[in-house]
Amino acid sequence: MKLGWVGLGNMGVPISMNLLKAGYSVTVFNRTASKTTELVAAGAVQAKSLEELIQENDVIFTMVSDDEAVKDLYFSNKLLELAKPGQVFIDMSTVSPATSKELYTAAKDKGIGFIDAPVSGSVAPAKEGKLLVLAGGEEETYNKVKKLFEPIGKMSIYLGESGSGSNAKLAINLLLGITVQGIAESVLFAEQQGIKLADMLTIINESAVGTAISKMKTPAILEDEYPAAFALKHMAKDLRLAKETGELNAIGNSAHHTYQEALANQLGDLDVMAVMKELRSKS
Repeated sequence: MKLGWVGLGNMGVPISMNLLKAGYSVTVFNRTASKTTELVAAGAVQAKSLEELIQENDVIFTMVSDDEAVKDLYFSNKLLELAKPGQVFIDMSTVSPATSKELYTAAKDKGIGFIDAPVSGSVAPAKEGKLLVLAGGEEETYNKVKKLFEPIGKMSIYLGESGSGSNAKLAINLLLGITVQGIAESVLFAEQQGIKLADMLTIINESAVGTAISKMKTPAILEDEYPAAFALKHMAKDLRLAKETGELNAIGNSAHHTYQEALANQLGDLDVMAVMKELRSKS
């Protein structure tokens, strides 16, 4: 299969790189052409236009920031209009299930396969090819392309009809948002009672509630520096989508409220763990 990739953000570049390393032919396109440099140096082909990318490839991956960007790409920029029957589109963006279903329906009407396949994991797992791929759409289409997920993730899971991958991504990110806020609240509570940050983080990480995310975020908390691995603005967006998609309970609503306030307080471009700053400002 010849592959096309549209959208080269923090995740798109390492995922595309792993497809190249696995021996696939990959053609890339990004509105900011300079973002293709690393991949072209590694053997990717740079398409001059979306039309060129679509005409030359069998499977097209897309990975952009949000629902508006996805709809703009597929409809305003005529990605589906340019597509050919028999092609498969795989959208790895984190968007609402409603948007995934809309794209699926529009693609099906043209005889084009469509899979929503957002991933769980951030930049480091993306580089290591250890993401978790959450797929929704027709099972026959998933089976046709599932081998492509092997260089990308440690596992891909077929979850059911269109929108299922997007629903699962919102659910896992709801848990992530709650977990990160929980770590922050625990550490701040301990700090207010005179427990050193380093000691409390050691207690968390060595106890039954220690997790990969608590260990990963420990250096950032200790240094009070939050360069974005997964930007807080994306978590705020995902929790908003979860609230719009279904009913949140007490803890979910609390997390949604906290991240929206952090976003309003200009913390969006920092890492999700910068929720510490928001909570500290309230204490």
